[in-house]
Amino acid sequence: MELIYEANRIYINDEEGKMIAEITFPIIGDKLVDIDHTYVSNVLRGQGIAGKLMEEAMKVIEKNGWRANTSCSYAAYWKEEHPESLDLFSQD
Repeated sequence: MELIYEANRIYINDEEGKMIAEITFPIIGDKLVDIDHTYVSNVLRGQGIAGKLMEEAMKVIEKNGWRANTSCSYAAYWKEEHPESLDLFSQD
């Protein structure tokens, strides 16, 4: 399964080119992004794909010197489960 990186988006396509998993984190301010959406198709659920997408998004966020808001409920959950990454999140 190949992760595809675009500006403020990471996703996975199936063999037919259909998007089956994605995370989006648009820029909303100066060095601030909002992790606003995660999606994993039913065929991939339960395999840790959403967590992998979060990990990769956090790498991009850190590399760019950004901080993240979490309007996506999964991102907020992941943030609570990964206190080692709290410095990459905004305080709001």
